Amino acid sequence: MMKNEGILSGIRVLDLTRVMSGPFCTSMLADLGAEVIKIEMPGFGDEARHFGPYQEDESTYFMMLNRYKKSVTVDMKTPEGQEIVKALVPKCDVIVENFRPGVMERLGLGEAAVRALSPAIIYASISGFGQESPLKNWPAFDLVIQAMSGIMSLTGPKGGPATAVGESMADVCTGMFGAFGIAAALFDRERTGKGCHVDVAMLDSVMAMQLTGLCRQLYSGDTPKPAGNRHPVTYPVDSFPTRTGDIVMVCFSQGGFAALCDMMGKPELAGDPRFATNDDRNQNEDELRSIIAQWTSQQDQEQVVARLQEARIPAGPVWDLEALAQSHHVKSRDLIVQGAHDKFGSIPLVPQPVKFSGSAHIPHPFVPTLGQHTDDVLEELLDLGAPDIAELRQKKAI
Repeated sequence: MMKNEGILSGIRVLDLTRVMSGPFCTSMLADLGAEVIKIEMPGFGDEARHFGPYQEDESTYFMMLNRYKKSVTVDMKTPEGQEIVKALVPKCDVIVENFRPGVMERLGLGEAAVRALSPAIIYASISGFGQESPLKNWPAFDLVIQAMSGIMSLTGPKGGPATAVGESMADVCTGMFGAFGIAAALFDRERTGKGCHVDVAMLDSVMAMQLTGLCRQLYSGDTPKPAGNRHPVTYPVDSFPTRTGDIVMVCFSQGGFAALCDMMGKPELAGDPRFATNDDRNQNEDELRSIIAQWTSQQDQEQVVARLQEARIPAGPVWDLEALAQSHHVKSRDLIVQGAHDKFGSIPLVPQPVKFSGSAHIPHPFVPTLGQHTDDVLEELLDLGAPDIAELRQKKAI
């Protein structure tokens, strides 16, 4: 197993998370070089191991979320399992959990108990609604958070029903905020020598992302509604059809709109009272959209994008994931890397995307099979011998 010499090399994370928001957070830390010890239930593992899609009965969903982690099976409901986790705490810099508030306390692993074992540890809690909220005991999944956060009320066609974003964005953005908070807490510990509690809520995270909608709501009292692919306050910022697929353009300035009118062979539109200002273009969106769509639909996608880019009007093709994965951009940026798996050998993975100058190239990430590193971690970090490990296994603690 190759060592990851990233910028967080030397940091050890005790990962008690499962499903998506927590594992996404710890996978980002692992990508950056942290040693992540993932605690899983013996015989079952992280629930994500049982989510499709599958490759020969192995969850590819789990593979994407758990690169670079060491899998250690411990039943934290047993006294012996709890003692194992407590023994690992002083060996680690960070502990991350995403149970419902109160669960860790019932297991004897709440922040106060953990901090008594390791005062400088970073204790990160990821939950749906935070540690202190009237809703803290509600079970939270991505769709529930999308619904409650307002993001569904903004998504979908104009006049249409509230629509979920086509990915688990609440889980993902919460994981990113969690990794950000942990990194900041580690930096603060370098200055103060003190650890802290990082409390990350899914609902908070999605709310914080909605800058345009919140500006309208908080400053004007204007509650935003679905607007399709168009920008809610600027036009033409929208998607348009071509002969070979849709494109998007972001034409937000007067100069850009004039350039677009020239390109379409209709320079007079730039001075037309219906379209003279952004407010006018918003008021007459349907007419303007029809004119632009008539022009784009007579050309190929690549041709329209090239002409808009030449005029310095931001534009791009609407790609599906196949087109994105096969693009020169993805290849040049190493956004898909080949990882290692004991069962499959080489597997494609998508690590965190931030590039750091001067950092060594990250070696091929690995994805653990269930319990793959249990014996190694207990021997190396807790000095347990084969008889001790065998006894724990007999007691079903591991």
